[in-house]
Amino acid sequence: MREHEHWSLSAMWWHVYPLGFTGAQIRDREDAAGEQLVHRLPRLEAWLDHVVELGLNGIALGPVFASSTHGYDTTDHFRIDPRLGDDADFDRLVAAAHDRGIRVLLDGVFNHVGREHPAFQAALADPGSDEVALFRLGAGGEAEVFEGHEALVALDHEGEAAAELVARVMRHWLDRGIDGWRLDAAYSVPTAFWARVLPAVRERHPDAWFLGEVIHGEYAEIVEASTIDAVTQYELWQGIWHSLAERNLFELEHAIGRHNALLATFVPYTFVGNHDVTRIATAVGPGLVPHALAVLCTVAGTPSVYAGDELGLQAEKEEGWGGDDAIRPEFPEHPTPADELDDAARGALDLHRTLIAVRRRHPWLTRAHTDVVVVDNGSIVLRTATADASIVTALNVTDEPVRLPVADATEVLAGGGRLDGDHVSLPARGWAVLER
Repeated sequence: MREHEHWSLSAMWWHVYPLGFTGAQIRDREDAAGEQLVHRLPRLEAWLDHVVELGLNGIALGPVFASSTHGYDTTDHFRIDPRLGDDADFDRLVAAAHDRGIRVLLDGVFNHVGREHPAFQAALADPGSDEVALFRLGAGGEAEVFEGHEALVALDHEGEAAAELVARVMRHWLDRGIDGWRLDAAYSVPTAFWARVLPAVRERHPDAWFLGEVIHGEYAEIVEASTIDAVTQYELWQGIWHSLAERNLFELEHAIGRHNALLATFVPYTFVGNHDVTRIATAVGPGLVPHALAVLCTVAGTPSVYAGDELGLQAEKEEGWGGDDAIRPEFPEHPTPADELDDAARGALDLHRTLIAVRRRHPWLTRAHTDVVVVDNGSIVLRTATADASIVTALNVTDEPVRLPVADATEVLAGGGRLDGDHVSLPARGWAVLER
């Protein structure tokens, strides 16, 4: 991170997939180019107070630019998708968010474009056109595509044309008021491309924050080579949900160790759910969601909550066309008042508010290392600390009560544990967050 006081160090995100959230039609669109404008973005605006009440201060938006289907097959980076609204709708959303102290992150799909993108169509129609420089085309005009998806045409990141386009798009929307970019499929783009583009964008927007979607690889090396500020911490996500689901907390211990090592280079973007993975309540079961969220809120990183997880939504990601539908559902036009939610949803909401509040009251957690005090297959105690303060997270995923050491903790902040001297007693599948 460039500056210790940069705003991102206090950011906590609510991640939302706007097309699904607002009920836009994703597939079977007969004439996407001529589709009637529908003002759906105000539905997101209606949820901003919910974001604030959760204790979060950022909204990380999925794709909002014109596209053919799901948003990642972009057809115009400078136009709001007519299924969502227009520039005026977007400007109002950004202004309403900023009025509440909420930062806005846009999803930059810069690895590829949709096959219907006018530039690609021009390149196909005329091999001598300027647009050809944007793409990697074979001798016969065939295009390289993203991970076998024929509808997603890869940009040529070695040339200047793509770099100039991406920088222009980034500056355009930063000029319009957004605070940063999520760089979709950043792992598929050469780090040298980002190292060329991002400094040029920062010249005009030095406070902008850039998050790269990186699923695997050496995160710290990628950050250093690319100049990206942070990357998605999939290793920790995997360690959290898989260790809970499989009752093997040694896997979480390993993930925490890897996570600690990253902090010397950058602050990772942490999560237990997003628009590409099975809902956390489905992955680990509703009874272990508190355990997952307790880890998210008490270890280092820039935490993100995927919209709906705070309401206990369950859904499984499936393979194939439409496999993301269940994890990207439509939401009501307005949040349901807490006293009208069912018990499960109200419990999930209370849990999120409680643990996010713990994180908010202890901002030093963003960059603090975590030690494993004790671990076995079914229980673990984590201590995240500085020289002056510590937070202890104790988890039990077994069907039997356990008694665990809590190092120097003296007060239970959240969960169901009973403190007894230097130990905490947890019921079956119990958890506790404690403070020194």
